[in-house]
Amino acid sequence: MEWTDEGIVLGVRRHGESSAIVELLTRGHGRHLGLVRGGAGSRMRPLLQPGNSVSVVWRARLDEHLGTYAIEGLKLRAATLLGSSHGVYGVTHLASIARLLPERDPHEEIFTQLQHSLDDFDDIGSAAVHVIHFELAMLGELGFGLALENCAVTGETTDLIYVSPKSGGAVSRGAGEPWRDRLLRLPPFLRQGEVQGELTDEDLQDGFRLTGLFLLRHVLEPRGQVHSDARAGFINALTRQQARAAISAP
Repeated sequence: MEWTDEGIVLGVRRHGESSAIVELLTRGHGRHLGLVRGGAGSRMRPLLQPGNSVSVVWRARLDEHLGTYAIEGLKLRAATLLGSSHGVYGVTHLASIARLLPERDPHEEIFTQLQHSLDDFDDIGSAAVHVIHFELAMLGELGFGLALENCAVTGETTDLIYVSPKSGGAVSRGAGEPWRDRLLRLPPFLRQGEVQGELTDEDLQDGFRLTGLFLLRHVLEPRGQVHSDARAGFINALTRQQARAAISAP
């Protein structure tokens, strides 16, 4: 068995004295593991860092075997990603939720979105938007997508500013006003077809609150899991950055 693909490194664990088992999210073969001989050595270590894009050839005698990877670098983002606290926490968290995908099951749209997210991670505000969009995409991919296109009460497609915490459906301003204290806020950057204004700190916190609730309820808790420490670390880094920006503002 043999195939060639491109992948994003999700994680690495040492195997024996010099080898490593590498976990990739590949474009055409999904989340896939393989053995890299010499992967624990100093030559390969910079290549096998989470967030890096690589070209791989996978070989095995039978399809169900672990198999081996021959790996070459395509885009080595790790040095930049690991240079900031939000980058470290962000890539760790994105990898942790990508692991919720079934092994060896292709999810090309998720691969493309993860790749795009990691390419635009320098600014913490942009990184936060990407993380929230990726969490929403993962909810959809796992069968728990939120219905944000029209109001769950009236069917309206405009002025959608709330989300029902029970159904995951959007709610318009008029329909939701009597129950506003019980509804989640739908930030403008997640509203379909709306011209985006300036991104606020509150918008980002509302986005994390929204995706966090449904990820925990529908995906993590049924598996006996909770949100990763990396997610909390990323949000804390975002909060600290927002606080510093507020202090330095004229």
